[in-house]
Amino acid sequence: MGKLPLFPEQASTFAPDVDHLLFFLLAVAAFFTIAIFGAIFYFAVRYRRRSEQELPRHVHTGLALEIVWSVIPFGLTMIMFTWGASIFFRESRPPDDALPIYVVGKQWMWKLQHLEGQREINELHVPLGRSIKLTMTSEDVIHSFFVPAFRTKQDVVPGRYSTTWWKPTKAGKYHLFCAEYCGTKHSGMIGWIYVMEPQDYQKWLSGGAATGTLAENGEKLFQDLACTNCHKADGSGRCPSLVGVFGKDVKLSDGKIVKADEAYIRESILQPNAKIVAGYQPVMPTFQGLVTEEGVLSLIEYVKSLGEKPAAEKR
Repeated sequence: MGKLPLFPEQASTFAPDVDHLLFFLLAVAAFFTIAIFGAIFYFAVRYRRRSEQELPRHVHTGLALEIVWSVIPFGLTMIMFTWGASIFFRESRPPDDALPIYVVGKQWMWKLQHLEGQREINELHVPLGRSIKLTMTSEDVIHSFFVPAFRTKQDVVPGRYSTTWWKPTKAGKYHLFCAEYCGTKHSGMIGWIYVMEPQDYQKWLSGGAATGTLAENGEKLFQDLACTNCHKADGSGRCPSLVGVFGKDVKLSDGKIVKADEAYIRESILQPNAKIVAGYQPVMPTFQGLVTEEGVLSLIEYVKSLGEKPAAEKR
């Protein structure tokens, strides 16, 4: 496939499935294009008017023929839908053991952050044979994270998190593009994905100039912003304890239940009055404009690292 200019190399587990669906769609389109145009020319010649006195005969088509030309297209469209939906749902559900990496889009660059602390711009190093989960957001406008060799593309939207994942199957260097027009230098928002053997990836990871893990940086930012004054671990502060909250259901003051995921924590940092936890007052100030997207991501990882509450506190 990589030798054909219109088809990039297949380098992920999704690539063959996407290509097979594409070939099926092309085959169906080509078959009906040829069949329809062939029928048009045939009938134009076969049933042409041969004299001025010739009148066409009234022909009543049979019910069976009408059923056939309705059922066949319906069946084909259902095959296309089911096949495409199965690929979509698999691509939208990252496995639990996927390696998490954060991505921030900005005019006109990709900023990528590993949990171990390594930061990259317009480059991403990942291990071969490991599922990779990207949690992405944008600082300004809509971007789109597109890796042709992996057959994956996901919009990156400001103000929210979007996720995508893939599992590389070949070591190598692969193009990364922004596939959503984002401004005058959109064409320059490109980069590279480096798929490395696991041992080479570990060497690269240990050789970087990281200044602490993402969670450690988040803890430092948490303290610098004086969040510890209100979010006390024992729950005695003016704001709820964050120990063990990630991934759990949170009851709000209006009676609704929400899950404390990445989007919830981000909203609580930037728009704290949007969802008030039951039993607490809306006293938290907004950090909109005071904390960068990278800072928000580090705070989220810090909250994740807090783990479960001690058994004594649960009772």
